[in-house]
Amino acid sequence: MVGEEGAFVLGWDEVLTEEELSMTLKVLCMSEEEFKKYKEQDGWEDNSEEEENSTLSNEALSRLKTPCKKLLYDSVLLTLESYGSDLKAEQDLLNNKEAYEKLSRREQQALHVRYGQKRILHQLLELV
Repeated sequence: MVGEEGAFVLGWDEVLTEEELSMTLKVLCMSEEEFKKYKEQDGWEDNSEEEENSTLSNEALSRLKTPCKKLLYDSVLLTLESYGSDLKAEQDLLNNKEAYEKLSRREQQALHVRYGQKRILHQLLELV
């Protein structure tokens, strides 16, 4: 369901890989009985109404069921722990002109990317 990368793409306003995340959350939050039924049916029947309501905007993420929110929350925490520094450290480095200018152009770009990623992840924590 997730693909080879095993990652989901989050944007500022919505999940960009919403179908993969939605399906993954549904399966991971199923009871054992629901999962057995899911496997027997080879997935879900086509339910267009459910699919229309599955858009994972930030607002929709905040309305997820508690088990799905918990799963997302814990996943985000694990992802944040995989970074070598926290959001505040990145922000401090960005605000320290002298230290920032000592970084190579590539290091500066990487800093901006990491900072943006962490901000999105922190936003997701707040939503769920």
